[in-house]
Amino acid sequence: MSAASSNSEDGRRAELEAADWVVRLDRGLSGPELDEYSAWLAADPSHGQWLARKKREWASLDVLADWRPEHSTEPNPDLLARPRRRRWTAWTPLGLAAALVLGVSLWFVTNARSLPPAEAPVVAGACERRVLKDGSVVQLNRGAVLEVDYGPAQRRVVLRQGEAHFQVAKDAHRPFIVRAGGVQVRAVGTAFDVRMATADVEILVTEGRVQVQPSAKRDVELKPALVSAGECARVSLAESRPTVEVTSVTPEQMVQRLGWQSRWMHFEGRPLAEIVAEFNRFNRTQLVIADAELNGVSIVASFRPENVEAFVRLLEQTAGVRAERTGDTVTLRRR
Repeated sequence: MSAASSNSEDGRRAELEAADWVVRLDRGLSGPELDEYSAWLAADPSHGQWLARKKREWASLDVLADWRPEHSTEPNPDLLARPRRRRWTAWTPLGLAAALVLGVSLWFVTNARSLPPAEAPVVAGACERRVLKDGSVVQLNRGAVLEVDYGPAQRRVVLRQGEAHFQVAKDAHRPFIVRAGGVQVRAVGTAFDVRMATADVEILVTEGRVQVQPSAKRDVELKPALVSAGECARVSLAESRPTVEVTSVTPEQMVQRLGWQSRWMHFEGRPLAEIVAEFNRFNRTQLVIADAELNGVSIVASFRPENVEAFVRLLEQTAGVRAERTGDTVTLRRR
């Protein structure tokens, strides 16, 4: 069954759930909701297809709200008034979701040709490479959630979670814009890595130059920063007036940061706590440091991210570590 059919009970349920997610995405997701959203997308390929359709219908609501009759210079306030700020009530998301399914979808079917096609979100179950329709190449780290929405004037991509590297095809007339956690990265033809964490967003530029623009939580215009190849920009998501902190990156650090693309992780004197966090991102088996004095132990090594057992053996043989294995957990203690 394709996402275009809602005749079955499963199809109808997926359509309703997709409409609800569009409303929730518009007002912003909490941390638990983001996890729920990722799980929902990964559960069934049709979910992403339904979401793409409902996002297009949601966009058409804004088109209608901005419409002005040709014979009138002012809109009818009773017909087309749009409040400056949406006021959400307990029933509003459900009502809007139902409108997307029952009402707007009828208008949309007859006007589908005038709207650009939207692509289903991509949920990376493992490190993977995707070629977008303009020729841009995206490398997705495991767990990344990416949404692509290309239009005639802009190429827009939303990184909902995780990390991705973008090799952008040159198109001077359509800038390539990535949004991640309230941070906008704008490029024309360049290459850069975006890593979205709970507290911050990092942008590592590997080729060319990009413009990084954070969004303020208040009505304050923030100045964008230009970040060039060999530089890394960090934006804190916790600040009410976030700033862009730009630092230089050595070639060794660049290789280390992008090691996940080649399926190798390179550690040059990094503390054990950071390395453990990297392995835990890729594996069901989780490493736990039980003795705090092990956190700062410096490690020099290269491993594939899935080869956690070889890494543990190295620690046992060279770093004075004792490993205790219980199910999917390996506890590291000082020997």
